[in-house]
Amino acid sequence: MSDDFTLLPDLAVRTLGGAVLWANDESFAERENLIRPQAATYSPATFGHKGQVYDGWETRRRRGENGDHPAGDDHDSAIIRLGVPGVIKGVVVDTAWFKGNYPPEVSVEAIAVEGHPSTEELVAAEGWTTIVERAKVNGDSKNPFAVDSPKRWTHVRLRMFPDGGVARLRVHGIAKPDLAWLESGPFDLAAIENGGLVADCSNIFFSHPQNILMPGRAASMGDGWETARGRDKSVNDWVLVQLAAEGVVTAAEIDTSYFLFNAPGAGALTGIRADGSEVELLPRTRLQPDTRHRFLIDAAEAVVRVRFDAYPDGGMARLRLFGTLTDEARAQLRNELENELA
Repeated sequence: MSDDFTLLPDLAVRTLGGAVLWANDESFAERENLIRPQAATYSPATFGHKGQVYDGWETRRRRGENGDHPAGDDHDSAIIRLGVPGVIKGVVVDTAWFKGNYPPEVSVEAIAVEGHPSTEELVAAEGWTTIVERAKVNGDSKNPFAVDSPKRWTHVRLRMFPDGGVARLRVHGIAKPDLAWLESGPFDLAAIENGGLVADCSNIFFSHPQNILMPGRAASMGDGWETARGRDKSVNDWVLVQLAAEGVVTAAEIDTSYFLFNAPGAGALTGIRADGSEVELLPRTRLQPDTRHRFLIDAAEAVVRVRFDAYPDGGMARLRLFGTLTDEARAQLRNELENELA
């Protein structure tokens, strides 16, 4: 894949467990819309008691005593809890369909708070760090901002200057979950919520491959990864998964649910060691449509990446790679966490 940060998972999306915990105002449209997984939609002339219905977060027009913005109160803000803590590589402030009512400027802050803080504690917290400086945005467009910070964050705060509407906030990055959770026993080494991600793939046409690592069962075919129809019989489609850390894979689930006429005819799993060498985890095996396939993996080698080969093409809903971390991986993750907290 390219260096485009938007190819990384959205750590704030609702389907990963993200939540909009607080907003100082949501007079026209609810704050929860900010992290919906679907693209924002718009139906003209759909008026409610508060005006045109918008698929986003929209605040009132700010007014002071003289009709201007009151001093010391020049913005609206919302706090979002990430679905899983992580290193943020970039954010997208999407103002889709907000044409005459978008905020002229925005900024984004982040904070790392362990446990389950209350809304009041987050609003009053003093550790907020600016990761996107106050910047101009355009209406009815996706406004991307790269983030240059190696730190692990748990929450973000979006500020709009002075008011207006934002359709979606996407927070792209790499998940860094609680190490104690990863050390508690076998887990899905590929899951985004555990720190896995799709590092590369052969084709992104109908839907994004990061979907196959999302929590829970797929809701529809569109909630998985589907490639274009391959016409070159000499090649096949594939997806490369970066594991949460080096680990030994002991079981796999290849789920083709909802893919009735476009599932791969067969699939294979290949592990890639830290030195780049390969080990066969699952030989080329026939797959069925609309089926959760479960396989025990009889390979003791530790790997850092796993490639799924689809023969010849098609789509799948989810990929699970269960296993345990190596001692070296645990030590490395513990050292990274200690440096972040130092």
